[in-house]
This record gives sequence, C-alpha cells and structure tokens, in this order.
Amino acid sequence: MKLNRLGKYYYLKFIRLKGDPRSLALGTAIGVFVGLTPTIPLHTIAIIALTLLTRSSMIAAYTVSWLVCNPLTYIPIYYFSLVIGNAVTPYDLSWEKIKTVLNLLLSHPGLGPSLQALANLGYEAIIVMVVGGCILAIPFTILSYYLSFSLFIKVRKKRNEKHILK
Repeated sequence: MKLNRLGKYYYLKFIRLKGDPRSLALGTAIGVFVGLTPTIPLHTIAIIALTLLTRSSMIAAYTVSWLVCNPLTYIPIYYFSLVIGNAVTPYDLSWEKIKTVLNLLLSHPGLGPSLQALANLGYEAIIVMVVGGCILAIPFTILSYYLSFSLFIKVRKKRNEKHILK
C-alpha cells in the first residue's frame, strides 16, 4: 500500500513538471540512460553535464534517474551490465569483484574513495561495465524518450484545454 502511494506521488510529481515537452522528454531519457549505467558515484555529474549540453530538463533527469537506479534496482542493473559487457568485450569479469566494489560505493565513502575503488578494478572491468551498461540503457532510453514525449504532449494539451474552459 505504501509503495503504491509513493509511486503515485512520484508519477504526479513527474507529470506536473513544467516546461517544453521535448526538453522534459530529453531530460527523462537522460535520466534513464544515466540511471541504467553502472556509474553510481558519477550520476549527478553526468546528469548535469548531459542536460546542460542538450538543454534539457535537469529536474526530469534527476527524478527519473532516482526512480531507475535505487536500492531495489542497482543490483540487477550492475548484474545485467556485467553479463552484457562480458558478452561483447574480450574481457571476463566476475560478479564477486563487482559486488565488493558496489557495496563500498553504496556505503557512500565520498567521491575520492569511490573513484579509487573504481580505479582499483582496472580498466578492463570499467570497460566491461560501462559498455554493458550503455548497451543495456540504449533501448530503454529511446523508449523512454518517445513515451514521455507523448505523455508530456497529452499533459500540455489537457492543461491548455482547462485554461480555455476557464
């Protein structure tokens, strides 16, 4: 019951965002992409950079990124990134190695220790995880753009109809 109420709260918060539907949809897509990449200590930096670069909604990106990557979803995201990355790169990385670093990152040690833990994985591990995460994220990113764009168009149309009636 409580989870349902929380979901409704964030849905309402999301559709009440103000702005251009294209900007909101692009921000949503960026949030999905960043949320599905295994780069937990860099999510905020990536969202700021990508939304500024594309002139899209930073608030939409943050909201969606938090919904996509949270304590309920980060393990499947990292696991599928690992599986996909191992399949498409010449490297082989074990889940135990990733899980150890992931547990450290989730204890919020700060940016310096987080980056050090990632660097200690080695460049092969970073390549496996980032490539796997990007491949995992691309279809969801594209889908989220088109779905959220149509949603924001409908919301804007409904708002305009309300204002005309008043």
